[in-house]
Amino acid sequence: MNILDGRQLAKKIRAELSEEVNKIVAAGGRAPHLAAVLVGEDPASQVYVRNKVRSCEKIGFRSTLIRRPADVGESELLDVVRQLNEDEAVDGFIVQLPLPRHINEERVTLAIRPEKDVDGFHPVNFGRMAQGLPCYLPATPAGILEMMRRHEIQTEGREVVVIGRSNIVGTPIGILLSRKAYPGNATVTICHSRTRGLEDHLRRADIIVAAIGIPEFVKGSMVKEGVVVIDVGINRVEAPGTEKGYRLCGDVDFDSVSPKASLITPVPGGVGQLTVVSLLMNTLKAARREIYV
Repeated sequence: MNILDGRQLAKKIRAELSEEVNKIVAAGGRAPHLAAVLVGEDPASQVYVRNKVRSCEKIGFRSTLIRRPADVGESELLDVVRQLNEDEAVDGFIVQLPLPRHINEERVTLAIRPEKDVDGFHPVNFGRMAQGLPCYLPATPAGILEMMRRHEIQTEGREVVVIGRSNIVGTPIGILLSRKAYPGNATVTICHSRTRGLEDHLRRADIIVAAIGIPEFVKGSMVKEGVVVIDVGINRVEAPGTEKGYRLCGDVDFDSVSPKASLITPVPGGVGQLTVVSLLMNTLKAARREIYV
């Protein structure tokens, strides 16, 4: 069993991005600029956005954080989106999800111009991804692909099982790994809450991508020897007697699965580290006008 260390890989990619930013500035250009819109006081969202801002600062990006209270009106939030769309000094921006219930997330996502949608959530970017056209990939699937590429994980002809079908992780990674490319050319099965014989699917898998949102759902008895396991989940479970009173775990039972896995991502320290890095990579592409001229 070998650990797929997301922390070390993210550190390496950040160093590469920093070098690129230095080249841009040295040539008389401006540093890429990422803006983030944070609505409300959701603790997980605050941590995630704070990490994005810190990552920008570390590699020389410019960053802007726009905060709005949880009771902000939808029209006011859409006005913020409009201003960012029109701001030529902002290369890309994100509106951190989830949003309060009174705001229509779909309407907000559609309001973001595709060329500034560095989260890769807009239907235009999603559609371009499905057709194999240049686009901004959703950050977590992009991070998974980058991890596979850098570790030279073979995907061609392999049986891949994705657990979870969200538009943020499950569905896009399923599309990407089935495309005629590398990483790709895999035979992909997307499983979900209505899947029959889920354990049978898992036992056939050469590669498992777990993004179901259930703590330690995948057990060692469900996987075969030599499987590659990509654990996207990050769950907070009670841990009485510890300083924080909780611990973080993935959707995979690491203790029982890791002895059978050839490669496995830890939680924390795995895929999550690459999600923010992928967002920065998209922002650099936006600054260079690589996708949309």
